[in-house]
Amino acid sequence: MNRPLPPAATGTALTGAEVLIVVPTLNEAAGIEACLRSLLAGDPRLAQADLVVADGGSSDATRAIVAALSRQFPQIRLIDNPQRLQSAGINRAVRLCAEPRHRILVRADAHATYPPGFAMRVADRLVQTGHASVVVPMDSRGRGCFSRAAAWIVDTRLGSGGSAHRGGRRSGEVDHGHHAAMELTWFRHVGGYDPRFSHNEDAELDHRLRQAGGRIWMADDLRLDYRMRPGLRSLARQYWNYGRGRARTCRKHGIRPRPRQIAPALNLVLLLAGLATAAAGLAAGLPLLAGAGLIWPLAYLALLAGASAAMALRHRSACGLLAGPALAAMHLPWGAGFLTGIARRTAA
Repeated sequence: MNRPLPPAATGTALTGAEVLIVVPTLNEAAGIEACLRSLLAGDPRLAQADLVVADGGSSDATRAIVAALSRQFPQIRLIDNPQRLQSAGINRAVRLCAEPRHRILVRADAHATYPPGFAMRVADRLVQTGHASVVVPMDSRGRGCFSRAAAWIVDTRLGSGGSAHRGGRRSGEVDHGHHAAMELTWFRHVGGYDPRFSHNEDAELDHRLRQAGGRIWMADDLRLDYRMRPGLRSLARQYWNYGRGRARTCRKHGIRPRPRQIAPALNLVLLLAGLATAAAGLAAGLPLLAGAGLIWPLAYLALLAGASAAMALRHRSACGLLAGPALAAMHLPWGAGFLTGIARRTAA
């Protein structure tokens, strides 16, 4: 980029009028009221903050709920997001609603409920640190038996490979994290989110931000609870999309994936190769070949069983026995999504 870099934030006191909160939505009637109320509670400065809901065409009661809340909270504004994707919705909200007084963009998720004063706390931290962006770690939670098991395993190294924003416990500069607050000058400088990305849009933006000289701060004391998907199928679909999104980012920027990102794809390749070898061995009447082919699949099955046993014992709950299936529903679809994404010939 040839444009000059945006100035760093200063330590001056921040007012609510300088903060723009954006919440992209699509059929979020079940949780949108609790989300918006939580975002506007806990700090008197939030009475001055603007909150924009960018709706991607909800067919449930989301829009009606937001409209009703806007009568109680005049700073809430509902806009349309014709492209439907979160990335496009946030860009549109900034383009249509950001005013010269707005200094900080706070990105919020419609399915989350935020701690009191969260929006101002992350905005304050951004100003205090002088970074381009402040990100936060997420602590996974579940309501049903399966989602609790998934939450218990996802924040381990087996589940997320040690990703800093998955249950991380250390503040400091990072390459990526769960988006919370960003200087609007930096957001505009790097062109906002890529509106073509349905997943991994945050990591893709973080890459461009760091390439442009921006720094990202992980604030481990400003944490969010993250609700895991309720069932195996929905979890698998989510991680398929995650894998494809990461592949798209790698292809767009020529990034070499990290070992923890390669591992699920490599595991899937080894599983398929092993099963194919075992099948060929059985068909040819070669039991040694069949047995050799089953080494990796059986080792992975043992890993899943061990994860289930460990979570059941650690949390003293039979629900932990579902940690193994949950882990497989994360590893295998992520690997498949990543491999199919990398294999695509069309430019991302």
